Order: sequence, then C-alpha cells, then structure tokens
Amino acid sequence: MSQHPLIDSFFLHELANIAGKASLEHYRTHELTVLENKPKADYQFDPVTQADRLAEKLMREHITKIYPEHSIIGEEYGVTGDSPIQWVLDPIDGTRPFLCGLPLWANLIGLTIDGKATMGMMSQPYIGERFWADHSGSWTSSHHGHFQLQTRKNIPLDQAILHTNSPEPIDSHKNIHFTALTKRVLMTRYGGECYAMAMLAAGRIDICFDFALEPYDIVPLIPIIEQAGGRVTTLDGNRAEKGGAVLATGCPILHEQVLDILNHG
Repeated sequence: MSQHPLIDSFFLHELANIAGKASLEHYRTHELTVLENKPKADYQFDPVTQADRLAEKLMREHITKIYPEHSIIGEEYGVTGDSPIQWVLDPIDGTRPFLCGLPLWANLIGLTIDGKATMGMMSQPYIGERFWADHSGSWTSSHHGHFQLQTRKNIPLDQAILHTNSPEPIDSHKNIHFTALTKRVLMTRYGGECYAMAMLAAGRIDICFDFALEPYDIVPLIPIIEQAGGRVTTLDGNRAEKGGAVLATGCPILHEQVLDILNHG
C-alpha cells in the first residue's frame, strides 16, 4: 500500500521530540535505575529502565490523541488496537549502552501499513542526530546539516565492512555461518546497536547482521535502509518486519552473496 495520506514525517519528528526529552531526563544521571531484567536467548542481561517505560508511555499517549484508530506495538507495553496502520516503538534501542553512558542508543519509531514498514525514525537526542525515511526518501540531520542518505554500492565482498551487535550469539547458532562470513570481509565490528544500521544507510557500513531481532528492533530501520538503496531480509530472503535473524546490506548484489554464505558457509 502507498504512503498513508494523513501521515507525514512531521509526526515522526514530534514523536522523536517526546521520546528524546523523556530519555534525556534519565541519561547519565544517578537517578537511572534498572527496573527489570528481561534475559533472552544469548543475552543474560537485557535491562529495562524508567526511561524506557516513560518514553514509550508518552509516545503512545500522543499517537492515541492524534490517531486513536491506529494500532501500536511497543517493546514495553505490547500491542494495543487492531488496525492495518500500526506504530512500532522501541523507546530506547540500546538500553545497555544507555546504562553505560555511551551514545549508541536511539529512540526508534516505525509505521507499518498492512504489515509493510513504510516510515521510520532513528533519533539520538544526546548527539542531536536523526535518521528517518518517508515517501520522499531517506534522510539525516544534525548540527552538520541535512542530507539525503545513500548506501554504498558495488563493493567487493573482500572490501566490505561487516557489523553485528555482539559476538555472544555466534556459538549458539552453528547453523548460521557467521564466522565464515567474517573470513571473507575486510573487517568485522561489534557493539554499534541501531547506529550500525543507520551507518549502513549512510554508506559507511556494508553489511549488518543480527541473530535475533524483534519487530520493534528492525521495523523502524527498514524504510531508512530501503529508501537509501539498501535491502533488508530474513535469512530466507523474505521481508523482515516480523524480526528473527535479519540481514541488511547496502547493495542488492552483495546481499545475495552474503545470504548464500550465512546459509551454506
């Protein structure tokens, strides 16, 4: 389905302003506490803070006020509503670096229509940098200016830069030949969280792979990457809105090569 005529990127920025303000109230402060640990496969520590819950709560309230008929899915409060138009919220993607004071976290906001990601926002309020996509393209803004994003194309595999968020899951997924991929690329980097996906859209990283993502981890980033010329799929080559093992690349040709290696070694 095409872009919904009643929604534009201005509303994405409104939500980012709300989430950013709530997040910064607790960032690098002594009042920041871990409210809950939600351990998941491959990670023994997956924290929730008061900043996560506050940011999502306030975004939900604003969406419901402006678009009461829309559905919402978020990391902290689950699914509300039943609509083909659904907002997808990760109030703080990268809570572990958030706790460490590292600015590698972001407020993620996505929109799906009939299950397809159509708009997305990645906002890092401490740095003041945003990456977003709407019907007009994929964009970034900061104190350095406002630019259209474009992925890097025609990079040989042996010159490609690969990112995954952590080496922890590698040994638990023997059926995914990630180590074989690391031996074929120029270099492999870790720990960039959602910022690595943004840098892929900006043409700085060529391959991003994550072993297990939730919809709210990836939906907001799909339009940013796709509108910049990249590709995002699961390991079977299908769309990635439902999460799982997700591959993003800047070049469609490279994407097919990497899929083959991850699946077959």
